[in-house]
Amino acid sequence: MEKLKNIVNRFPEVKNVISITPFGSGHINDTYKVETASNRYILQRVNHQIFKNVEGLTDNIVKVTQFLSQQLAGTDTDMQVVELFKADSGKYFFNDEDGNYWRVMSFINGSKSYDLVENDEIAYKGGKAYGQFVKMLSGFPVDTLVDTILDFHNIDFRLDNFRKAVKADPAGRVGAIPDEIKFVEERADDMRKILILGKDGEIPLRVTHNDTKINNVLFNDAGETICVIDLDTVMPGYIHYDFGDAIRTFTNTANEDEKDLSKVSMNIEYYKAFAKGFLSETKSVLSEIEVKYLPFSARLMTYIIGLRFLTDYIEGDVYYKTKYPEHNLTRAKVQFRLVESMEKQFSEMEGVL
Repeated sequence: MEKLKNIVNRFPEVKNVISITPFGSGHINDTYKVETASNRYILQRVNHQIFKNVEGLTDNIVKVTQFLSQQLAGTDTDMQVVELFKADSGKYFFNDEDGNYWRVMSFINGSKSYDLVENDEIAYKGGKAYGQFVKMLSGFPVDTLVDTILDFHNIDFRLDNFRKAVKADPAGRVGAIPDEIKFVEERADDMRKILILGKDGEIPLRVTHNDTKINNVLFNDAGETICVIDLDTVMPGYIHYDFGDAIRTFTNTANEDEKDLSKVSMNIEYYKAFAKGFLSETKSVLSEIEVKYLPFSARLMTYIIGLRFLTDYIEGDVYYKTKYPEHNLTRAKVQFRLVESMEKQFSEMEGVL
């Protein structure tokens, strides 16, 4: 507590600290809620092992949040934007003696989040929130942002890593997973569609969130969305990364590490609700070809995450935290089963749009 208080004291905005307590369920950064005599704040230690360029990441967030604030100024909306505060150095973060990066940002009062989509209405409103995020940033100069994680959703990069891991077989696990390897390779060429469209200039780079889970949307007590949070992965990308990952996380009928694959499928009603909300905000800014490939993007992003889990399993579980030896393999199987469910429902997914 005393060490954290000393860190908070480096931010002039925060005065008269009463308490600092762990907050949230994030797995990357260390997050705390700071209570003062007059206000509440969020204190975070940014994981610089994951985010190598914290200064660039911070600059992205400041630029994007200031732009969003300008867009919302004078409008009749309950939507809010997270605000970063400067440390006494004049920067938006503080470096401690151990080389850690700390930041302080505003706390969104009267807010709540969901870890799971509970009904169509939440899926619809989540879609609207992410759609509004995209729409408001459609005029932002995307070339002024840096990549906070290089090649984050680059399918060529992910496939190359996978094939190198299969060839090296460092943990001696390749022989036991022929079906999973076959699944990856059968779909590999098809999964390059979005990347090819982007390289050919058919779809534009946009400001993308890149972590569009339901718990990164805050709701008020009336059940309305008020803020999109967790902006560490905001960077240039294709709209399909945001739509696809949202469908992957919003619509899965099972947990990410469910061992009974019969429980895994895509909830088409949640898909419909999210798509309706998302397009209600974005249809005026997206091109025809961007909209055309939104359903496919759900398969792409689910495939990529499964591929990453499988690669980590082959490499001996060096990236993701695991609770048992087959954990990453189980996670990969869930994502691949979800891809199969999407493939079976794909004509209906396209029809919705």
